[in-house]
Amino acid sequence: MPEDVFERFAEEYDRWFEEHQAGYRAELARIRRLFPRPDSRALEVGVGSGRFAAPLGVPLGLEPSRALGRMARGRGVEVIRGRAESIPLRGGSCSSVLMVTVICFLDDPVPAFQEIRRILVPQGTLVIGFLEREGEVAQKYLHEKGKHRFLSRARLYSSGEVQGFLRHTGLRVIAIDSMAGFSVIAARNDR
Repeated sequence: MPEDVFERFAEEYDRWFEEHQAGYRAELARIRRLFPRPDSRALEVGVGSGRFAAPLGVPLGLEPSRALGRMARGRGVEVIRGRAESIPLRGGSCSSVLMVTVICFLDDPVPAFQEIRRILVPQGTLVIGFLEREGEVAQKYLHEKGKHRFLSRARLYSSGEVQGFLRHTGLRVIAIDSMAGFSVIAARNDR
């Protein structure tokens, strides 16, 4: 994961949400429709600056970047420093997990999904939001000055590939909302 760019340019990363209110609010609304009502055991993996966890009421975030973690704390999210591939929580401790624009920065999403399945309670839900590789949104952001700094380090996937990763790790897809190349997928831990 390109942690260095998020450390060095945390303010720029966070400012994007202010400068692109319409897109941000649209993504937030689509995630809200699929994400179960968070309780005290909800977690956002890759919480960043807390732009999704805070308004959704997700109380806990996992974040490798110290700079972004400080911003999330400032928005009222408790932050644990760590990575998606090795989540420092005991098995079955989370009711729901959120990941927004995170999988594209992982070397391999499968170990992260395995970890998420491990920490989810039986019937717990994972909701992921991501830019699709060939999607309109990704193509726009790849050429936008501010986002390019971050997305030039990203590995984008198709919705089908992400669904395959989820199935491979034992998570069952229960809902998909794909529009303009930004997909939101909800998956359940059926164990």
